[in-house]
Amino acid sequence: MNSSPLNAAEKFDTSRANEYGRQSRIALAGYDACHDLIACMLAASLGNSSSTKILVVGAGGTAQEIIAMAKLEPGWHFTAVDPSEPMLEAAKQQLEANNLLERTTMQLGHVEDLAADASYDAATLIGVLHHLDGDDTKREILRSIRARLKPGAPLIVAGNQYAYASQPLLLAAWGQRWRQHGANSDEVKAKLGKILQGADPPHSEAAVQKLLHDAGFGGATRFFSSLFWSAWLTCKTG
Repeated sequence: MNSSPLNAAEKFDTSRANEYGRQSRIALAGYDACHDLIACMLAASLGNSSSTKILVVGAGGTAQEIIAMAKLEPGWHFTAVDPSEPMLEAAKQQLEANNLLERTTMQLGHVEDLAADASYDAATLIGVLHHLDGDDTKREILRSIRARLKPGAPLIVAGNQYAYASQPLLLAAWGQRWRQHGANSDEVKAKLGKILQGADPPHSEAAVQKLLHDAGFGGATRFFSSLFWSAWLTCKTG
């Protein structure tokens, strides 16, 4: 699969953006709980500050991480970056519905498009790494984020791990999750085929830790897990 950042963005067209909220909450059991815990982990790491600036990479779709963080910390402000225009528009609609547009800067593009001297107190990268092909591309986005973080700043990384076919029980349970929400056997088979072909996740938690280490982050603490999905908090080193 060739999933450069641009091609990864092209997967998230208008059709996928429109169904993203519902589909994500089925595919990831505990979707909202994960985002709530992301807010809690960052708040616990950063403490109270009226000038906190959060970089949200891959913010398109539900904007749920921003909604959860903003609810917990009224003084935080956000820069939302996404290379997919339909997904960023979907996020904008959610932020507008929650009266959060004034606290959020929307940026269509990639992390590299942000000013090189931008400086953020923390960042999130949720549901992105497994859409990028190869470790080099994954390290590149992590390094770009690191370059725009203050010393010691926390980063939340969340997404799928494991080579999907290497975990047949988890894959079968994932199919049952869809069946639980009304999918018939043909639809489940189609969705399983799609996940096997549509992403390149890190193959283990150790692989995630190595990617972070190579990009200049410290040891990561896992605080959420659901089938293939996990979420970690790490911090910029140096």
